[in-house]
Amino acid sequence: MKRAALNRECIAMPTPTDHSRILRVAGAQMGPTQRADSRRHTLDRLIALLEQAAARGAKLVVFPELAFTTFFPRWFFDSTRELDACCERGMPNAAVRPLFDRARALGVGFYVGYGELTDDGRRFNSAILIAPDGSELGKYRKIHLPGSVEPRPGARFQQLEKRYFDYGDLGFPTWRAPATLAGAVLGMLICNDRRWPEAWRVLALRGAELVCIGYNSAAYDPNGGDAENAALRTWHSQLAAQSNAYMNATWAVAVAKAGEEDGAGLIGGSCIVDPNGRIVAEAATLGDEVIVADCDLDACRQGKEKMFNFAAHRRPRWYGPITEQTGAIPPE
Repeated sequence: MKRAALNRECIAMPTPTDHSRILRVAGAQMGPTQRADSRRHTLDRLIALLEQAAARGAKLVVFPELAFTTFFPRWFFDSTRELDACCERGMPNAAVRPLFDRARALGVGFYVGYGELTDDGRRFNSAILIAPDGSELGKYRKIHLPGSVEPRPGARFQQLEKRYFDYGDLGFPTWRAPATLAGAVLGMLICNDRRWPEAWRVLALRGAELVCIGYNSAAYDPNGGDAENAALRTWHSQLAAQSNAYMNATWAVAVAKAGEEDGAGLIGGSCIVDPNGRIVAEAATLGDEVIVADCDLDACRQGKEKMFNFAAHRRPRWYGPITEQTGAIPPE
């Protein structure tokens, strides 16, 4: 059953203390992008979503992971030429500049995910934050890469992020946005990162008030088997955003590329979540769709100053295993 807050503008808290701290945010969900789609066709869709969000008063628009292409890690490439064609050499480059120019003309900031190809030949699953004046606020490179290095024999679709991308090397930074974005403290995650509470906690320890997340998540078990389906994976996706937003007293904007790409399903479930873990706006389709919410950044204070007052309640002395080991070590 869809929530009453579905796909509508909403005020998260009825009595904000400072109207300058209310930021209208849009999630720009995308439907599928086929492997044969031209880059210009996809860019036109992004610009159309941006314009819809701006028309509804949004000052920050969150686009999905790898927004300019199909989800190419599902394909095995024999050479790097086709792989590199899916990546961006510098941002903004000529192919994507129209999106940046239109956003600046509209006075709207945005988050967008893309495949990054560096000058020294490294590749990252990256995202950037752009301010309403067109300046770059920050860049993030995905740290929790799913999938495998080697293709799975006999599988129709692969999950080869570990093969195609380097692990992110920029950590989990936050940025203070300008007054045009209500001075929000912004953080970024990408797809699988949202499932790892350590990532959210580092952002929260750096004061995050709004976390932007783009994702492309399979509507089936991407590692093989039939234990997961689209409904369960959508539930897990929203659960991750809701629980972590609550436990870190932050807004979260999680935005999908959804639908069927070349026969491979992607979940939707794009949503905007308040610092109490409540979904206040949610996509109703698996296609191109804009959701909007007014995010009262001061609503984060309830959690940050009480239940999740880190200075008063955290006990890092006992958290060593979180950074000292990877696999679980049960007692004998």
